[in-house]
Amino acid sequence: MRVAVAGTSHGHAAFIFGRPSKGDLEIVGIYEPDTAVAKLRMRQFKLPAELFYTDLDKMLDATKPTAVLAFGSTFEHRKVVEAAAPRHMHIMVEKPLATTLEDARYMHMLAKKNKVYLLTDYETSWYPSVAKTFELIEDSSFTGQPRKIFVNDGHKGPKEIGCGPEFLDWLTDPVLNGGGALMDFGCYGANLMTRLAHNRLPISVTAVTRQFKPDVYPKVDDDATILLDYGDMQCTINASWNWTFNRKDMEIYGDKAYIKALDKNTLVRKSGERSAAEIQRITDQDIAVYEDPFSYMIDVIKGKQTIQPEDLYATDNNVIVVAILQAARESAKTGKTVYMSAIK
Repeated sequence: MRVAVAGTSHGHAAFIFGRPSKGDLEIVGIYEPDTAVAKLRMRQFKLPAELFYTDLDKMLDATKPTAVLAFGSTFEHRKVVEAAAPRHMHIMVEKPLATTLEDARYMHMLAKKNKVYLLTDYETSWYPSVAKTFELIEDSSFTGQPRKIFVNDGHKGPKEIGCGPEFLDWLTDPVLNGGGALMDFGCYGANLMTRLAHNRLPISVTAVTRQFKPDVYPKVDDDATILLDYGDMQCTINASWNWTFNRKDMEIYGDKAYIKALDKNTLVRKSGERSAAEIQRITDQDIAVYEDPFSYMIDVIKGKQTIQPEDLYATDNNVIVVAILQAARESAKTGKTVYMSAIK
């Protein structure tokens, strides 16, 4: 499949440029308006200069890819969809879908109008432990009715872990990223919870953000706690650039049992007061899951994989994610709970 890359400033660009060849993808063009960043990527990944363009429209017209992969700022996702969708090119963006609900809805409309897929990629969508968690809840009712959910995501901070300046420049910008840790890592919890709630909006969103390191991140939050209330369930999302270790984990407490997806391959489950917790290693041999998002994208485009509105990559799910994040920003700013019925 012929694919083009739109923007390379995202640190996750290594996902595609460093992907081992499987004989299923050909990168036919790369749009990068910053020539310094383009030269950096050429050196890092040994990419030929003739692949690079500084004009997105010219690149798409010259290369005619089947799909476009966006690895620029979140703010630029709308521009990519505006260029690719009318050309009937499918799009995959890095999480989250957009910085504002207005942009997310517009992008969704363009994708539907032009009958193209618009997918949003999250690392946790690749996790066998996450896929197994949903199977246990929905297929075997292992937990019973989920009541309290905790999703914890983040690391020591993008600067602290060595993100490059081309990434930091927009990741720490309140417009280009839409916020700080709230957007960068709050989106994971919103995405997973939206899947668990089958695309049902929460009743309300309450959020608190902090700048524990204003000298490092003066423009955006570096810590966020978001509470989603569904009436019959509550989800607490802990998103931070202040964890002492890298983490992407989820805990689900039901009225019968408990599940924790500790990392990509580790699942902990416990049922009953006296039962011992069971720790399992889960791989793609135990549950059907795509551990490579680009293989998933190819199969969706080719019709080998059917995507449902509530799926983790789906646009319907991810428009709700952006609505939740926007409500969380508003709640943190005003100090008040935001009721989703008021979101227009």
